[in-house]
Amino acid sequence: MAVTVRSFAKINIGLAVGALRSDRLHALETIYQTVAVHDVIRVEAARGNGIEIRCKNPGVPCDDTNTCYRIVDRMLKFWKQRAKISITIEKNLPVQGGLGAGSSNAIATMFALERELKEPLPADERLRIAAEVGSDLPLFLLGGTVLGLGRGEQVYPLEDLPPIACVLVTPNIAVSTPQAFRDWDAFMETENKAWNLTPDDGSVTLSKFNRSSFEWLSHLHVSGVPVEIDGDRAETPLLDLVRAGIENDFERVVFPQYPELRDVKRVLEREGADYASLSGSGSTMYGLFRTRERAVAAAERMSAEGLATTVTETLPRNEYHGQMFVK
Repeated sequence: MAVTVRSFAKINIGLAVGALRSDRLHALETIYQTVAVHDVIRVEAARGNGIEIRCKNPGVPCDDTNTCYRIVDRMLKFWKQRAKISITIEKNLPVQGGLGAGSSNAIATMFALERELKEPLPADERLRIAAEVGSDLPLFLLGGTVLGLGRGEQVYPLEDLPPIACVLVTPNIAVSTPQAFRDWDAFMETENKAWNLTPDDGSVTLSKFNRSSFEWLSHLHVSGVPVEIDGDRAETPLLDLVRAGIENDFERVVFPQYPELRDVKRVLEREGADYASLSGSGSTMYGLFRTRERAVAAAERMSAEGLATTVTETLPRNEYHGQMFVK
């Protein structure tokens, strides 16, 4: 029997880019948040040998460069097993959209193959394999609201946000993450020269993110329940988020390259999003709304303007794991 699972997307609530590390990767700090929109993955094992990837989307590689292939290959080697593994990917999420679709597909495949072969991996082995394959794979082992450190692979579960209405807007643009990092390095070098500063080791942006995210998360943890502002308005996690000033550093280099993404952010704000941001390095923009009704109305108006929109919601940890397997 094949095992079918939902492969949920993520957004980044803030992202700070630090300096290059000794391994030539950048230090990062971010808050990952899973959302309900998803791909569907089907995994089937049979006698034989080999790994087969099937996907109708031409942007998805079906060879050994696919993250699902790399995950399965490592799992079989750890178990010292031989099997013919078939993976079918029903693609709904954009490729190179900043939603972690490829990474999510890989972890969904991991969970599905464990069930298909009835042999779960030890927790530390899951994390090791995930981190080897990619920086943002480990977040999908947890789901919900997650703090990401290191190059993004060091993940820590945070107190979950409640379900919040979210509108995703994905223009027909493919943003290269490696190029976005190169653009960031060039941007920082130019900034330092313009202000005659000592080259920044990345600590400034990381410290700013630390302060902003700590302020936001601390208020959520301390308050626990809404309180009144000005006597007639309930304070929400969204309002706290705006006050904290959490930002995605990639907007500073991606928006000049793709000004239409800046325009989308402005449209989201105009349409009533309490918080709007680029996810990862893009190209997906998202807006968080206080009610689903507001989100749906905004998405309908934006769709009428020719923007590709999807209405979804943030997905807490329990729901993430509870909804993963398709019965």
